[in-house]
Amino acid sequence: MNKIKLLYVKNIITRKKNVVQQQLYFFILLENIGYDKAVDVLWAGEDGEWHTLSAEFHSTQSRDKEYWFAKVQFRLSTDQSLPGNIQFALRYQVSGGEHFWDNRNGLNYFSEADSGVSAVDSNPLLHIDFKPRLDDGQRMLPIIVAVDKALDAERVYVHWTTDNWQHTHKLPCKYQRNYWNNSLRSNARNPNQYGTQIWQAYIKAGQAYRIQYYLTCESGEQVFSDTNFGSNYSVQRKQLKVMILNLHCYQEDQQDYKFSQIAKAIDELEVDIVCFQEVAENWNDGMGDWDSNSAKIINDRLQPPYHIYTDWSHLGFDKYREGVAILSRHPMSEQEQEAQYVSNSHDIYSIHSRKVVAAQVRVPYIGLINIFSAHLSWWEDGFNEQFEKLRTWATSKQTKHVAATLLCGDFNITAGSEGYLQVVNSDAYDDQYLAANAQGLFEKIFRVNDPHWQDYLTEDYRIDYIFMNKDSDLFVVAAKVLFTEQDYGKVSDHVGYLMAFEPK
Repeated sequence: MNKIKLLYVKNIITRKKNVVQQQLYFFILLENIGYDKAVDVLWAGEDGEWHTLSAEFHSTQSRDKEYWFAKVQFRLSTDQSLPGNIQFALRYQVSGGEHFWDNRNGLNYFSEADSGVSAVDSNPLLHIDFKPRLDDGQRMLPIIVAVDKALDAERVYVHWTTDNWQHTHKLPCKYQRNYWNNSLRSNARNPNQYGTQIWQAYIKAGQAYRIQYYLTCESGEQVFSDTNFGSNYSVQRKQLKVMILNLHCYQEDQQDYKFSQIAKAIDELEVDIVCFQEVAENWNDGMGDWDSNSAKIINDRLQPPYHIYTDWSHLGFDKYREGVAILSRHPMSEQEQEAQYVSNSHDIYSIHSRKVVAAQVRVPYIGLINIFSAHLSWWEDGFNEQFEKLRTWATSKQTKHVAATLLCGDFNITAGSEGYLQVVNSDAYDDQYLAANAQGLFEKIFRVNDPHWQDYLTEDYRIDYIFMNKDSDLFVVAAKVLFTEQDYGKVSDHVGYLMAFEPK
């Protein structure tokens, strides 16, 4: 494939209440050869003046390909005419690299005014106007298919599944004789006459998390298909995003600013669940001071604030009640909120007293998730006993109705250490950061039990983890480090970790 390729262009003129508008839309497939990229449509209307229209990322097509789109709309006025017929070319620039073009071998593309959808080259059957995500509450998924009129299509079908093709459904599409008139709610002409038919169907999404599908068209004895270049189309709900961060117990310079940066990251990254450690509030003779609680302060700055559950375990830095917290975008079951000491010591004046908080969250379209926010001691200070109590506790809360159990936080064990070996040998939980970023190494440690696995982690100094139970119904799809100089800035003596999960 070329590095960049036009799939289709839409050119539609609408007339509504004496308002005449022209819409241009370009849908593009490109090879993902760099992170920092720019995609543009260079186009000119009937006045011959050239313009540059920036394209935006639409969705991932496959591991190394992406969909992009560009759109613009014009309104006819005494000062502005419509572009009318247009000619155009596509340009793809990667930072520090060369430019790539799709300009029809130097002849440029042409789109006639009000011609509707025009597919390019060998695309007699093409899915158009699709979205990569199912919105919250969305129950119906519209499927719009552009079919070359020359095919003389008799039937068009959507083949779809919600369970990774264990069960398949076949849904017929209906030919839309006046699609543009109906969809745009205007007295637009019918661009179908220009060589492209529009067929449409609606999939009942219901409570499904993910829908996969492909299209077929029957014409006589021939069957044409659109399988998204062999990958099938896939649309799904929002991923579950979980963040962990040790807040460093009010020991930071510019502390208030850093609280705001943490809240900003949670909002912008659309995090669902946050687990904090070294959460602090003023000691106040052991009575505490809720308004000074660092998790509360951060939560109050979220838009809107999340549900919060927090508890403390001991006196920290001689002036704070120090503990852990869980923040959740989704409601937490009050019956399942629980705090327990996992250390032998319950002495509030001892830093070896360690308490863990647990909550159960019902995540829409995913199910029940058990979350534990933990700050355990170093190996020599009691990690062994503390992890075993935590593991036993988590196991007692795991039922057939729970989709996953996540042990989150600061475990004070470096990757590959004796404490990490205890987690690995428990045969119950996997390191999700490793699962997302080092699949081969993950297999050696958690699947193959390579006797030399510790050697591979000698330069991995993480002590903050998300461990997920091995029989979980979820899998991790991405993991990244947060709160570095390059990403929201340093806010603690720890970095944060953000991980995204999807149902299997």
